[in-house]
Amino acid sequence: MSPLGPLLLATLLFCVGVYGIIARRNAVLVLMSVELMLNAVNINLVAFQNLLWPLSEDAAVSGQMFALFIIAVAAAEVGVGLAIIFNMFRNRASVNVDDVDLMRW
Repeated sequence: MSPLGPLLLATLLFCVGVYGIIARRNAVLVLMSVELMLNAVNINLVAFQNLLWPLSEDAAVSGQMFALFIIAVAAAEVGVGLAIIFNMFRNRASVNVDDVDLMRW
């Protein structure tokens, strides 16, 4: 199987994520853009694992294990990020990232 399709999909997802971080001011959308970028990394890990070690049993699941690790890190990141966003909304009544330029409330 050619890795061109998954790599193009990962590139597209990563570019959409970067655009979302740069262009959006809503903190929830920025968090979603970071998740898109992490999913692009997951696709790359699995694609390169299949490209570099297609029949090796030792390395057969290494890319998938890294992808699962990134999914776990992303879940923790979403939990912390949403807690920060809820706290920001409670204190400022806004989720605009431009409003949180100060480190104190």
